[in-house]
Amino acid sequence: MTERAHGPATAPEPAGERSEPVTRHRGFRLLLAGAAASHAGTQIRLTVLPLMAVTTFHVSPFQSGLLTAAETAAFLLIGLPAGVWADRYDRRRILIGVDLARALVLLSLPVAALLDVLTLAQLYLVALAVGFGTVLFDVTHMSYVPRLVGRPRVVAAVTRLEAVEFTATAGGPVTAGLLVQFLAAPFTLFINAISYAVSALFLGRIRGEGPDGPDPGPDAGRGTRRRLWPDIKAGLVLVLRDPVLRPLALCGAVIQFFEAAWLGLQPLFLVREIGLSSGVYGVVLASGAVGGLVGAWLTNRLCLRFGTLRTLRLSLPAAAPLLLLPLADAGWLTALYGIGMFLGMGASAVYNVTQIGVRQLACPDALLGRMNATMRFVMWGVMPFGGLLGGALGSWLGVRTALWICLAGLLLGALPVWCSTLRTRKDRDFAHD
Repeated sequence: MTERAHGPATAPEPAGERSEPVTRHRGFRLLLAGAAASHAGTQIRLTVLPLMAVTTFHVSPFQSGLLTAAETAAFLLIGLPAGVWADRYDRRRILIGVDLARALVLLSLPVAALLDVLTLAQLYLVALAVGFGTVLFDVTHMSYVPRLVGRPRVVAAVTRLEAVEFTATAGGPVTAGLLVQFLAAPFTLFINAISYAVSALFLGRIRGEGPDGPDPGPDAGRGTRRRLWPDIKAGLVLVLRDPVLRPLALCGAVIQFFEAAWLGLQPLFLVREIGLSSGVYGVVLASGAVGGLVGAWLTNRLCLRFGTLRTLRLSLPAAAPLLLLPLADAGWLTALYGIGMFLGMGASAVYNVTQIGVRQLACPDALLGRMNATMRFVMWGVMPFGGLLGGALGSWLGVRTALWICLAGLLLGALPVWCSTLRTRKDRDFAHD
């Protein structure tokens, strides 16, 4: 790694876990509570919007892929500026404002349904708008964590946040599926809007800062009107030149590209081809979230046992059970989808926690927003194209064949890590590059 202005990065593990628990920090507890409310509602939305597209508007595979592209286009369009904004301005205020804006946008769908003017075009526009808010929120949220808990506790904090997210992911699809069966789909989105309002309420109660001092964001751009490009360039240069961050970014780009293609096909495969009801659809999706929760819970233990970088490397090929998904069919074979999701998403959670922790520790605080935004831009900016590819493959080759291609491609994401210096690095080397 290149030399840092703030000195060398803290070793990834195990120092953080042996210090004061992150839950001792009131600010982090409030952030955790807000994340729980936000993620719970988000999982309902991520389940309901594709179901609405398939069951209400009877979309084609390409139209389903277009919805995925709309949900993820913001990573490509504002992914880089979002990091600059997160570093220039008060991160807590950004988070609160985005939560409230997303709540208002989502409320437009049930209102339109009540007035009987809901259209597929509005569904796409809402997905696009909420996606813009999600990009800014996620980049700012990740950059805010080290400020609240201190850099040595970043991995432990990320582990708890990931556990909360996967817990919400486990319950959200089941709840959404059951609600859709008893209510019109748009009205379930009231719950998502309320969850964002609750998240804003918790964030608004955070007072003061963590052990690293006050958030520098508000002062970063005061008294001057700086251009965006120099700050964006700083984040790009950091990620593209750093021997740790670069392979993580490339790995994430391959994974997210094919995952977007897969997710665009998922509701068509499960609901239309296999014939699952909305309730069972939610249960099947929840199996992956439960696996992710188990993986997130195990991550810190695995890092302490095997080392952070070794755990990161081994978690990538451990996602191979995802290849069980295209083998699923009606009847008892539906279980193959759930089993593959449980095991594959468990391994994915281990990788996600470790790579986020390594990223946070490899970057000085002043560049955290831009680093996270650049990583999101590289990794998630390809998702709109992945969604379109999945839709095109589903139309040309059939949904099941397209699933095979998407999941095989996803597993190839391990190559940038295994072909880089991360293949042989040890945790003890990490802090001294």
